[in-house]
Amino acid sequence: MHDLTSATDPRLAPYSRVGDAAWLLSRGLFVAEGRLVVERLMDAKRFTIESILLTPAANHALALRLEAVDAEVLVCSPETMKHVTGFNFHRGCLALARRPPIATIDSWLEREGVLLALEAVGNPDNVGGLFRTAAAFGASGIFVSPSTADPLYRKAIRTSMGAVLQLPWSIAEPWPGALGMFRSHGWRVAALTPHRDAIPIERFASYRHSRVVLLVGAEGAGLTDAALAAADDRVTIPTAAQVDSLNVTVAAGIALHALGTMI
Repeated sequence: MHDLTSATDPRLAPYSRVGDAAWLLSRGLFVAEGRLVVERLMDAKRFTIESILLTPAANHALALRLEAVDAEVLVCSPETMKHVTGFNFHRGCLALARRPPIATIDSWLEREGVLLALEAVGNPDNVGGLFRTAAAFGASGIFVSPSTADPLYRKAIRTSMGAVLQLPWSIAEPWPGALGMFRSHGWRVAALTPHRDAIPIERFASYRHSRVVLLVGAEGAGLTDAALAAADDRVTIPTAAQVDSLNVTVAAGIALHALGTMI
């Protein structure tokens, strides 16, 4: 552990780039923010933690946990942290960790249960919320289209409350061709959509498919025609007539709950 008093200390230099997503990605790094998220990063035990930056209060709160961490621990004042990072970080705790290799879709084909698939969900808050929701309702994992926001983007990790660090996920390429790979291995692909020809999610859940890929798209645009065409079924959540759609995270939560209680 190192107590740092100067904002120009070279060990703090990487933290001056925590808001630069392109810089982090180019160096194979991601940022975990907040005590709870950093604790979940440590609990995951599948990430190499480069360093942890804390205020004295956060260092005191996490002292026992930090003793078991194989990473450089840096402690500085809240003022120094804000000066270096340019942000007032929640609860004075940040970590820089290495991005792991992304698992190939092939390694997912023999799983069981429900997988959540995200197409072009560009809002990091929604991506994080979807991970948190999927973890809460027992999804087996998540795979994302290449056009979906980076799950390891700082805001997505924070919104997920660390679920991005716990739930298995991968990037599905080619898209939407990867959906056909799942179908050929016995998965039922269900596209969540407000289309009038879709069947209610409760009816679909009653069929008790043992392997389901639940496909959701971005708010507003929804799923592309290509993704809809790649699905076996179109499913919907019945709502009041004056409401045309739900927030994607809310919709996914309702659908995952229905599938989780029926499979």
